[in-house]
Amino acid sequence: MLTLSEQACIAKIIKGESFHAEVEGGAFIVKIDEYTPVVCAAIHNGHRLRKDLEKSFMLSKDERFFEEDPYTDELISSFPIQLIGNDSRFEYDLNRAKTLSTYFKTAWNKQVWQKPLSAKQRVISQAKHESFYNVLEAIIAKVESLFSRAIVFDIHSYNYKRIEKDTPTFNIGSGQIDVERWGSVVKHFEKQLNKIELPNLAVRAATDEVFHGRGYLISHVNAHFDNTLVLPTEVKKVFMDETSGDVYPLVLEELKAGFKSAISETAAYFIRRFGSKKRMQKADMLSSSISPEVLEVDKALFSLCRHIETLNFINPVNLQAQRKKFMKNSYVAPSFNYKQLDLNPYKFREKLYKLPVDNILDADIQQLYRHIIDNLANKIDLLATIGTDEFMYNSLKYYGEPSEDDIANARFLLHLKPQIDENEKVLNADEAIACFRAQAQEWGLNCRIEKSAKIVAKAMVNNDKVLLLVNRDASFTEKEIHAFAFHELGIHMVTTLNAKKQPLKVFGLGLSGNTHTQEGLAIYSEYCSGSLTISRLQTLALRVIAVNYMLKHRDFVKTFHTLVSEFELDRDFAFTLTTRVYRGGGFTKDYLYLSGFRDIVELAKTQPLDNLLVGKTGLLDFAITNEVVERGLVNKPTPLFDLSYRSSGNDVLDFIVQSVR
Repeated sequence: MLTLSEQACIAKIIKGESFHAEVEGGAFIVKIDEYTPVVCAAIHNGHRLRKDLEKSFMLSKDERFFEEDPYTDELISSFPIQLIGNDSRFEYDLNRAKTLSTYFKTAWNKQVWQKPLSAKQRVISQAKHESFYNVLEAIIAKVESLFSRAIVFDIHSYNYKRIEKDTPTFNIGSGQIDVERWGSVVKHFEKQLNKIELPNLAVRAATDEVFHGRGYLISHVNAHFDNTLVLPTEVKKVFMDETSGDVYPLVLEELKAGFKSAISETAAYFIRRFGSKKRMQKADMLSSSISPEVLEVDKALFSLCRHIETLNFINPVNLQAQRKKFMKNSYVAPSFNYKQLDLNPYKFREKLYKLPVDNILDADIQQLYRHIIDNLANKIDLLATIGTDEFMYNSLKYYGEPSEDDIANARFLLHLKPQIDENEKVLNADEAIACFRAQAQEWGLNCRIEKSAKIVAKAMVNNDKVLLLVNRDASFTEKEIHAFAFHELGIHMVTTLNAKKQPLKVFGLGLSGNTHTQEGLAIYSEYCSGSLTISRLQTLALRVIAVNYMLKHRDFVKTFHTLVSEFELDRDFAFTLTTRVYRGGGFTKDYLYLSGFRDIVELAKTQPLDNLLVGKTGLLDFAITNEVVERGLVNKPTPLFDLSYRSSGNDVLDFIVQSVR
């Protein structure tokens, strides 16, 4: 952060330069990442007091902190233009006129000074007050010149325990707002604030219920600018213990994200309605460049986790030998061996949680990285326990387990009669590889395709090596080849390649819930391509049943024979299915294909899916994924085929898909 004079700040603002600086000896902070129509201020955030005033100051640190507005800087941390007061309001109050900004002797019925401040002391404090408003004026003038309008969010917090009535979580003060002109914006902001959800708290927004917005900041701006709206906003101190000053981090985190959404949506609405640019969206209110703090965390996270791919460790290294042995005696469970984990899980978790995620100022991007760090910590627990009794517990923690609805959907699908074409040509692994290579070339995918004896599935993408592996013993019908091409190449390989092109490498690691999302999207691609069949859906259904049996029986042999007898499965297929869910010690991932497909189908009915292709994305963070694409922080992906929801052209299949709920 720079240290700049008031004049240097104003010179930079006039030139339209971005900067981050402390001004006038650190009295306040100016942060301009990019010029947008929205300005955010937290003028009572600070607690500093000049040394020459400390001897005369009567209040304790706790008393001072009680009347200040701590953490309001965090509520506006996501926005490109910020003004944050560092000095205590007891030295000079930025929400009072300059000549009244220094308290004579008392404030809030408490004696502040042992004796009144001297004229010299008042002049120094009031000069900092004047400096703040000179910089604010320069910012608003610049924003108005660029966008014809500006909107200022003047954020405060208030103590509520001493108020003997139910008070709103958010209070907008309209006492100095021209409601005839700007009233619709006030109502819009109140509506957006009411959408915020906080843990274990009821949320309510109101206008003029506790405070009426009669502070100096709005009156000063109103006196100098005709095309700028100020929204004075008080936040109830539900994010902290107002008496002790202890913060509630989980509430504050959700509040930051909620404020980001409410402010950006309101600002976009304001500019669309009153400004010169009619296509403004929420993303336009936010920075279009990646902050150094995000890049630092992203680089460190990717360096730490780039080679940790579950399937590299979960597939048995002695699969073929154990398959042959089991087929000779299917009453003795196979004994699988696995690749050794080449990292220390304890040090890995320690490094994960030491990453400076708190330095990321954007609330949603910070949450995205928190989600993936928690996800990776669970993943390393999973990998560190492969082959042990703890593995299944960690699989349940990482992937979850099928719900009653999932099992009901599976059994519904298994009661259907598949359409079998006995004349359909069957291709071996070499022929399949030739088809996949031709399709990859047609789509312009720069990847390798090879045969493997070390995978359980018919085919799978190795993300780290940008490699499609085809099981050397697998056979494919022509329809399956088409389906697998869309599934493995059209989704898994595309998201692998797209992730490698992104400036944020986190999309190559896999966001939280990426297995559910990516597998669901891959099955959906089969549906879009006209390749999905009832037989394929039944295979997904059998995976759900197999996971359920594994959790119920905990016995490889019993599960195998139950699948063979109940569903009349081919023994080789039943072995593969059973192996998929027992590898590692109890692997629950396979139920996610069907539930993921169901959820992607439902999502496709309401919004475009294209941005799920930026990398290994997840539905949990789809909103922020869309946002970073819209802001230009990551490259917008181009699908190889249309992902919009539509009929498959097969009425029976469409009915079946719609019946999976």
